[in-house]
Amino acid sequence: MPHRLESESRKLLGRLREALAAHGEGQARLDKVVQLIADSMLVEVCSIYLFRDDETLELCATMGLRQDAVHQTRMRLGEGLVGRTAKFGRVINTADAPAEKGFRFMPETGEERYSSFCGVPIQRLGEALGVLVVQTKTERKLTQDEVYALEIVAMVIAEMTELGAFVGEGAALSARHQQPVMLRGTVAQEGASEGKVFLHEPRVVVTNPISDDPEKEHDRLVKAIDELRASVDNMLTGARTVDAEQAQVLEAYRMFANSGSWLRRMKADIENGLSAEAAVEKEQSLARTRLSQAGDPYLRERMNDLDDLSNRLLRILTGQGADARADMPDNPILVARNIGPGELLDYGKKLKGIVLEEGSVGSHATIVARAWAIPLIINAQGVTSEALNGDTILVDGEQGIAHLRPDDTVHGAFRDKLAMQTRAQERYASIRDLPATTKCNNTISLQMNAGLIADLPSLAGSGAEGVGLFRTELQFLIRNQMPKRAELSALYSRVINAAGGKRVAFRTLDIGSDKVLPYMKPNDEPNPAMGWRAIRVGLDKPGVLRMQLQALLRATNGGPLAVMFPFITQTREFRDAKAEMDKALAREKKLGHPLPSSLEVGAMLETPSLGFAPDAFFEEVDFLSIGGNDLKQFFFAADRENERVRKRYDTLDVSFLSFIERVVKRCDATGTPVSFCGEDAGRPVEALCFAALGIRNLSMRPASIGPVKHLLRRVDLGEVRKVMDDATANGDQSVRRAVADWLVYQV
Repeated sequence: MPHRLESESRKLLGRLREALAAHGEGQARLDKVVQLIADSMLVEVCSIYLFRDDETLELCATMGLRQDAVHQTRMRLGEGLVGRTAKFGRVINTADAPAEKGFRFMPETGEERYSSFCGVPIQRLGEALGVLVVQTKTERKLTQDEVYALEIVAMVIAEMTELGAFVGEGAALSARHQQPVMLRGTVAQEGASEGKVFLHEPRVVVTNPISDDPEKEHDRLVKAIDELRASVDNMLTGARTVDAEQAQVLEAYRMFANSGSWLRRMKADIENGLSAEAAVEKEQSLARTRLSQAGDPYLRERMNDLDDLSNRLLRILTGQGADARADMPDNPILVARNIGPGELLDYGKKLKGIVLEEGSVGSHATIVARAWAIPLIINAQGVTSEALNGDTILVDGEQGIAHLRPDDTVHGAFRDKLAMQTRAQERYASIRDLPATTKCNNTISLQMNAGLIADLPSLAGSGAEGVGLFRTELQFLIRNQMPKRAELSALYSRVINAAGGKRVAFRTLDIGSDKVLPYMKPNDEPNPAMGWRAIRVGLDKPGVLRMQLQALLRATNGGPLAVMFPFITQTREFRDAKAEMDKALAREKKLGHPLPSSLEVGAMLETPSLGFAPDAFFEEVDFLSIGGNDLKQFFFAADRENERVRKRYDTLDVSFLSFIERVVKRCDATGTPVSFCGEDAGRPVEALCFAALGIRNLSMRPASIGPVKHLLRRVDLGEVRKVMDDATANGDQSVRRAVADWLVYQV
């Protein structure tokens, strides 16, 4: 880069630093900034537009346009050249603005005199804050070096906006991270909680974006890069022995860390007047904008790698976030882009809730949150950039809403909701030890789902009669290598002992789809939910299935055992899986190990095909568990990870209920015990309808047992069934409204 431009850029940044350091209001600082830029760039116009809300930009300062247009001229995101610059996060540099696509004339600004236009996004870590614009009367397209200089300035403006240097009157100049924000996401685990934000990856705040000592900043950057490279090399060396997939991710880290072009760009930024930290963040922001718009999913995933690496480098440079967990508040709500099961388990049950920017309803984090019965919201866009450590946050896991820094009205209403839930829990506690016996004298067995040894204390506290589903995959997912048989046997033995004689139904390893083991090569499948998963993996890789069955048999120490195979779609799969159990039994007997006093071998019905299996299947299986979460998505052909269709179809749709009834009748005919397991089993109205269809065993999260039992004990199932039949006869698509209306007058 030409030495003159480097010198001029540093001079301009030096003047900006003086202007920003001077006492005064935010508006006065902005006015000074646009004047300095216009003088330095030899342009007639310099303007700064900032967002007043997510969709609207506002002219906040100008040198050259009419002053009475300031805070009056506004445009929507994507409107005009300014709006397009903000929307697409790209520079628009043209000598003939009126001829440019998307141009919109703003007469109140007096801009008709100016031909050229250069708009540069003001953004920080991919978050659009506004647009910096320069204009000239002559048809002049800025040089590449001049645009680069404006990008440097825009980055400083972004940092100072983040730090509150331009706070003033009006929405566009309001202080960041202080206003109430409501974030909508997807419900992954129901519940409600109030707490303080605890960021999984604390924000690094660059307080010194400008430097007048490039040599010193170069040295700081090089030393930090060396430290970063060494840490990545150390992680990669350790990962090579245990985790091939993680090693591939770390190889990508090392590639970025050793990128000569990345380092050259940051050094150039420093030569132009930025500090080392600001140079790192500038390149991170630009790369994030480019990669986020890439059509290739691989490139978008690399954006996360570059983010992680840049954040590591920033923490090295600033020393911020070195021991973040030491500052965890008493009632932490974890906020993160995403999180793995191992990292989540490290936090323990001290968390009061979780809000993720990404995630899925079937992810490992969701499984752990359900086990802990804490609310979880996923896909809450913008939460990691908006939230600060210590901010008050309300998590509404019923609606999928997080209220950040709520006002008094929202806060009061939410606390009323929590108080009502507390009173309800007190009512449920009073019936904890009573059976779920209806007015018509039918008793429904209510059991709990679990997946961690830490879940088992809930068995007594919730009033559950047993564990209808113990997910065994979590012990595989949280490790970097395959667990040993002895380790699994010891774990399963602790689970059985903790159950205190109550029945525990262990589901064999259910991996694939959205649950991929970190030490197994992932399969790139177009539709993993319907691909190589669960029992299909177990039968194709029988070594793992055999090892797990042997561990379960040994864990009983001569006591009873109930095992079920997931995702059985046809009789042959069950018979093949049962044959593996028979082999494991024969081996244990040959070794002289004690065998279970009783053995139940069941299957999970999660696809419609199994409902039409031959009578022989229902006669051979010891018990059947209807896996409602998967069954519903396959019955309606509606991906439960797709928000556009996930809530489109109702569990109480008459066609779905008629299928459930068909399964119940077939089980009754062969004397096969049947249960319903899944989220819907824990919803009182749904549970009531399942019971009316003849299901006498329901398995759910521990927190749902009280509400379900409370409702069941107050109704007559015969009357519920009549309401359902009448709704069906009337041609209703779903029985939900009819049942809900009937309940109003009954309970």
